[in-house]
Amino acid sequence: MGKRLRVAAIITIYHPKSHADVIVTKFLKGASIDEGRYEFDGVEIVSIYLDHALENDIGLGLAEQFGVPVYPSIRRALHAGGNELNVDAVLLVGEHGDYPWNERGRHMYPRRYFFEQIAGVFSESGRSVPVFNDKHLAYSFADAQWMWARAAELKIPLMAGSSLPLCWRHPWLEYDKGSVELVEALAISYGSIEAYGYHALETMQCMVERRRGGETGVVSVQCLEGDEVWRSRDRGEWPGDLAAAALAVSEHKTSDNPEDCKEPAVFLIRYADGLRGTVLHLGGIVQEFAYAARHADGHIDGVEFYLQNEGPFAHFGYLCRNVEQFFQSGVAPYPPQRTLLTTGIIDAVMNSRHEDHRVMDTTQDLQISYESYDQMPFRPRGERPVGASIDPAAADIV
Repeated sequence: MGKRLRVAAIITIYHPKSHADVIVTKFLKGASIDEGRYEFDGVEIVSIYLDHALENDIGLGLAEQFGVPVYPSIRRALHAGGNELNVDAVLLVGEHGDYPWNERGRHMYPRRYFFEQIAGVFSESGRSVPVFNDKHLAYSFADAQWMWARAAELKIPLMAGSSLPLCWRHPWLEYDKGSVELVEALAISYGSIEAYGYHALETMQCMVERRRGGETGVVSVQCLEGDEVWRSRDRGEWPGDLAAAALAVSEHKTSDNPEDCKEPAVFLIRYADGLRGTVLHLGGIVQEFAYAARHADGHIDGVEFYLQNEGPFAHFGYLCRNVEQFFQSGVAPYPPQRTLLTTGIIDAVMNSRHEDHRVMDTTQDLQISYESYDQMPFRPRGERPVGASIDPAAADIV
């Protein structure tokens, strides 16, 4: 076994079931995935920066248990006992925590602020190392654009995004890259509009980016709420039959009729190549994400994206395996442009919602072109968790 890579974990907050817990704890303890227990022998958490610890904090105790120093600043965490950059990679987990919401309904996680300091240490040290940024890049697309430009300037290998593309699919479906011509696509979601709406965008995007011609960007975005959601459907602005197809494969739902949702929302996304994208937010109706699409020949797909919401949260185990490989190779297993694009879309959604639900012209900002991956290294291939993913004796919490 070769030398283990030294990793700094830069964290907003660390409580049970937080993203720090389901990511950093796996690197400390190992992960349960369908295939069995997985130990991260290629990497080692050597330093932690914790922005704040509240009454339910577990991070400080875990750091003490595993002998990981907790530093009072990001700079010192990246120095890790030295006088300059002294780690081989950085985990940036800026989800959850005691931060305000702005007037546009954006939870103001300090991801850009954290990344700016990380990049500053790289600059003063004269070298850069891979950075994984959990979830979308920033609550503001302007901040995300700054992060993207700074990463390019300093040649920082970057990986980011949701765990949704790495969960179980029922029925299993993945398009061969470049093999499908899609006309319309739709994802259904639940939970908070910003945080879970973003996950729905990555659910849809990881599928549609594999269409013929690849991704060429988004030209407009609109958010509608309440009864206007159904009026919009009746005007033909989004496809009711795709919503039915997505609901049909969703196991846990309270109704097959989306109009039973008390507080519906819809995101209308128009792609540069003519693809029409929709995210239908059905809080209280569904408990999983799902995807449906219409092909040019009229065929309709429907796929449920199944998350493990208790136990070892094994989909994050697959995410962490991909992050480990990224740290080792410096090459992201799937394009970070996907997350740049979905960050821009959710920003436009929230702006539309705040500005009387108007159509947001994204022609300039979201001209983001990229190709999907050729082969995903690590992810579950079944329709539901099996093996160590559902074995309590193998769970990360024991």
